Amino acid sequence: MARTRILVVEDEEDIAELIQFTLNRDGFACDHVADGARALKAIEDLRPDLVLLDLMLPGSDGNTICRELRSNPDLARIPVIMLTARGQEGDMIRGLEHGADDYITKPFSPRLLCARIRAVMRRRGAVEPPVGEEPPRVIRRGPIEIYPGKHQLRLNGEVVELTYTEFQLLHLLAGRPGWVFTRYQIVDAVRGEGYPVTERAVDVQVVGLRRKLGDAALYIETVRGVGYRFKESDN
Repeated sequence: MARTRILVVEDEEDIAELIQFTLNRDGFACDHVADGARALKAIEDLRPDLVLLDLMLPGSDGNTICRELRSNPDLARIPVIMLTARGQEGDMIRGLEHGADDYITKPFSPRLLCARIRAVMRRRGAVEPPVGEEPPRVIRRGPIEIYPGKHQLRLNGEVVELTYTEFQLLHLLAGRPGWVFTRYQIVDAVRGEGYPVTERAVDVQVVGLRRKLGDAALYIETVRGVGYRFKESDN
């Protein structure tokens, strides 16, 4: 079985070496580039299973790379974990707004790094049915069609690219129309119990999802002071 391939985009040599040592020890295959200018080409050439992307890079910063990655239909589904020395909420939110699936603040423990990688990869595997099993049912709500087995959203018949987190959020809400999910329930369902969260971080994901849904954004309703729900009518 092929090992999960991870591309590390990190310009600090000591941190890059630590990450590569940790990933190789834990059974991952690892490639490395040291600057933002080469990152997109490396992603396109290698097609890694996941990208560990430093925020502050020479050539092009992590947010710019992530935004360009999400705008490329061939690369948009590759999950990204942002690495940043900036632990402020605003910096983390900006990373999520640009399409990061997760973030880790420096300094971080090797165990935490591997746990976060495996959590992201589990979320990807959760939408891919094992061989021999029936694929998950398609969810249809008005112009929205959700294909869990393909990790795909179609809007009025057209494919719309979502990040892993955006897809899981939409799948969660649309799976139970009318049910109100608190922000913490959303995080537990999408990222796993015990994940550190702020209300603003969940709201950022909803804003990004609504933007991609266009006119269909009205299906995601805000319940003031509680959380979010998917519109119950128009099944």
